[in-house]
Amino acid sequence: MNVLVKKLHAAFHEPKTRLYRYTQGAIWGLILVSILLLVIEALIPDDSPANAVMSIADRVLLSIFALEYLLRVASYRPPTLDVFKRPPLGRLRTILLARLAFLFRPIMLVDLLAVLALFPELRGLRALRLLRLLRSSRIFRYRNPFAILFQSFEENGLLFTLTFSGLGVATLLGGVSFYLVEAKINPEVGTLTDGIWWSLVTITTVGFGDISPITLLGRIIGAVLMVSGMFTLAMFAGIVGSSLVSGMLSIREEQFRMSDYVKHVVVCGHDESTHLLLGAMARELDLTQTRVVIFDSHERPRDLPPEFLWVQGDPTKESELDKVRLTHAAAVIVTGERDTSPQAADAKTILTTFTIRSYLELKKKQIRYRRTPLYVVAEILDSENVNHARTAGADEVIETRKIGYSMIAHAVGFHGTATAMSRVLISGAHSVYIGVIPGERKEPVSFGDLLLELQLSRQGGLIVGLRTAKGKEIINPPKSLLVQPGALVLYLAEKPLLKAPR
Repeated sequence: MNVLVKKLHAAFHEPKTRLYRYTQGAIWGLILVSILLLVIEALIPDDSPANAVMSIADRVLLSIFALEYLLRVASYRPPTLDVFKRPPLGRLRTILLARLAFLFRPIMLVDLLAVLALFPELRGLRALRLLRLLRSSRIFRYRNPFAILFQSFEENGLLFTLTFSGLGVATLLGGVSFYLVEAKINPEVGTLTDGIWWSLVTITTVGFGDISPITLLGRIIGAVLMVSGMFTLAMFAGIVGSSLVSGMLSIREEQFRMSDYVKHVVVCGHDESTHLLLGAMARELDLTQTRVVIFDSHERPRDLPPEFLWVQGDPTKESELDKVRLTHAAAVIVTGERDTSPQAADAKTILTTFTIRSYLELKKKQIRYRRTPLYVVAEILDSENVNHARTAGADEVIETRKIGYSMIAHAVGFHGTATAMSRVLISGAHSVYIGVIPGERKEPVSFGDLLLELQLSRQGGLIVGLRTAKGKEIINPPKSLLVQPGALVLYLAEKPLLKAPR
């Protein structure tokens, strides 16, 4: 008996088991068949002999759904029993109350309504069984938005219970009072249900007008219910607003994760100076082709230009990095915070970089077919932390403060150099590019011969250095330096002149 109970529990409540997958697959198949029956039944004439067969088949399917519903409820095991021991009566009480609460979960109520289509008067509810498919996480690539909404209802169940209880008590008291006052005088009020119906219509401010009070006391009761209805609606609006806002924000976060964006650039971090970076990226990149996504923990700033996407989350947590489709991105920029100390800012930058590399290691099966690895650029404010950022996994480390201060100091001794370097560094003017040396080379060649061979000066370019196959940059090398195969060229130009490395 215990083996059967465990198997039933696994079949309906343990998604990681094979038995659960088989059970749900069978149920989904039956749901699709039942929907198909509904469509066919709607298309064939009412006097067709096939209607009887379709009706029998539909009732058989509904009976299977009813059995599945009962088994799902009966096999539900309260998690409390895994933590606390209960005496026999206490255990029975816990199980009954937990299964009753399980029955009132939103998705279970939807299933119950679909099963009630067994009654001929409620056959229209059969279409609700299609909602069962929405419970599957496979329909939604990452997270199920319907599950998020249902979870919001469950997490605020006490608030909804109190509100519905207040509504029920007010409706019952108003209906009974109205019946006692008007039953013998008002011809429209014949039974207690008429009084309760009038009370519910009044308190919800619907006002059908089929029943109206004719006595002074009845009108007073109606006025009290009207005012109560105003407070009830306000209470419902407040509860729904407070409970669903977080759920709706979670659903909005799924928008980018479920999108088809690829080769986008992710910027981790945002503060009052990030607009300078975004302005430079707008000049450097074609934002209609390369989307830029800012990833930070606070809400989207109102002054952020619409061409930049925003995803709210914590880039120092691996579980959050899925939100920005990091496995499909081309590059990540980790910026340093300006509203804290340089050491604290660099610590967060290093932690974010390490988290990104750890995340990519977990996703190595998904990214093994990438043509180029994800490129990580980290901004460091304190030079002592450069090696730490490289150790954490940054492909390139930018010391923004050191670069700025070095240019200022150099401009004191050599006037105009800072202005000249600014024109080189700022996109939109001459910029430094990196390119692949044309042709397949197996033997080294001198830097002087390479200059004569490429002749970039004829195209308005100027070769200023090399990057070796090991990633070391050599600026203004001597002409006698042997350039090994696999080296790249650093050159100055208004636009790219050589093929960029992949």
